[in-house]
Amino acid sequence: MARIQRRKLLAFCLCATATVFMLVTLQVVVELGKFERKKFKNSHLQDGRTKVEEESDHLNVFFKKQTLTLNRKQKLEVGDHPIMLWWSPLTGETGRLGQCGADACFFTINRSYLHHPMTKALLFYGTDFNIDSLPLPRKAHHDWALFHEESPKNNYKLFHKPVITLFNYTATFSRHSHLPLTTQYLEGVDALKSLRYLVPLQSKNSLRKRLAPLVYVQSDCDPPSDRDSYVRELMTYIEVDSYGECLRNKDLPQQLKNPTSMDADGFYRIIAQYKFILAFENAVCDDYITEKFWRPLKLGVVPVYHGSPSITDWLPSNKSAILVSEFAHPRELASFIRRLDQDDRLYEAYIDWKLKGEISNQRLLTALMERKWGVQDLSQDNYIDAFECMVCSKVWENIRLQDKVSEARSGQGAPGWPSPQSLLCRVVLPFPPWLLPASALYS
Repeated sequence: MARIQRRKLLAFCLCATATVFMLVTLQVVVELGKFERKKFKNSHLQDGRTKVEEESDHLNVFFKKQTLTLNRKQKLEVGDHPIMLWWSPLTGETGRLGQCGADACFFTINRSYLHHPMTKALLFYGTDFNIDSLPLPRKAHHDWALFHEESPKNNYKLFHKPVITLFNYTATFSRHSHLPLTTQYLEGVDALKSLRYLVPLQSKNSLRKRLAPLVYVQSDCDPPSDRDSYVRELMTYIEVDSYGECLRNKDLPQQLKNPTSMDADGFYRIIAQYKFILAFENAVCDDYITEKFWRPLKLGVVPVYHGSPSITDWLPSNKSAILVSEFAHPRELASFIRRLDQDDRLYEAYIDWKLKGEISNQRLLTALMERKWGVQDLSQDNYIDAFECMVCSKVWENIRLQDKVSEARSGQGAPGWPSPQSLLCRVVLPFPPWLLPASALYS
């Protein structure tokens, strides 16, 4: 009997010990969970800060020529100047007094200035634009300005009317922007006229023994414009040398395989040997024109172009590019290129403007002459400088206007709301209907 009682007591002690152990273990697990969640959160916050800092360092290649570094005493005087707050940390500048002609504005990425009474404009970089992180509610006296040089592929939200009309001022690839960036990839008239890389036609004819008439260089495959599908079909009708990751059938020298080498002298000289180049944009939007179009013109190669529907407004001459949109089928385009390849007189008609150094397009000449920024030119402001000063000048215009009238603004934004055309893309089928599946045509 005593033995049975001892066994019961022992069993009770073991159960009690196990229960206590389980409770302690459960508490430890809970505490570890809390610790891990806290660690995870802090790690993500730190990663976020690191990412922003890295992006700021990467983008902070645009330096002002006319800047005043603020010391503590000068910072106290910021109230004398309108504040331009970069909501996107594009420039990485925590505080700078920038001179824009006779006017000056205080530029910063420091969001603590959001509620400062002298903050007059918020500047947004399109790549970083996020609906979820906007400074809302928006103050009536805050102008919003957008800088976005990319295509819709970069940030599709910006290409919808309810979003683009949030901004008082824009700098985009569209000619309708307050600061058009349509020629952002073209240094100037001299670059177009230059004969530095031009290979004589006789030499190109000799090179045709080992080179295709057409060259294609793309590493961003299957973009919205669906260019690779067209090129793949075109390759069944005419020989194409493809050096990039997309449809590659020919290799570049090892030292030129890095994408950063596409502006290297060696790369230019390889491309300049060809008669034609397929210059296809990644998106089909009016005025969205990149180096894919300008580069061959500078090298003396005839671009076979697909992209901006308004490209004819920007050609150096009426006969300086072959437009894919003028051919109903790749077979017809291939046949036309073959004719030009076999007839020197017909081919030379497309480079005659280059040989004579004559640019007949007055729109292009005027745009290059009147733009207030330069490309790869340290003697000029870059386009971010020009954007900042454009907004600064607009803000000062409004301040002076307010000084002339007795009543305050009625809560409306500053004059100059852009039309939707300042950024919106036209709906254009990337290629002729024959290439599209039926579902794409009737959806």
